Amino acid sequence: MTLLTTLFAAIICTIIWYKNAPSDKMKVGVLSLIYWGAALMWLADAIIEYISVKADYFTPAPAELLNDLYLGLYVVALGLVIWLIYLLIKDPKGFIKGLFHKEE
Repeated sequence: MTLLTTLFAAIICTIIWYKNAPSDKMKVGVLSLIYWGAALMWLADAIIEYISVKADYFTPAPAELLNDLYLGLYVVALGLVIWLIYLLIKDPKGFIKGLFHKEE
């Protein structure tokens, strides 16, 4: 579930980025890369887990699925927080810069 959650987030962000690709003022490409990195991490985790447990990998308990879904949602939320911090630092629309440079 963690892999699916981050894959869906990565695909959605990539579509949004591609739709607005020439201007990308809100740096959605960065968010897309964050989610693709997380998806690759979960893919590596899934491969290693499959190697260790073989066929049992495809029959998880419902509690494990729910825990994995929560973990995937936390990763998506953490990606959003990191992206928001990046936006505050880069300030693509100049809003924060305008707060400190008000002309009186």
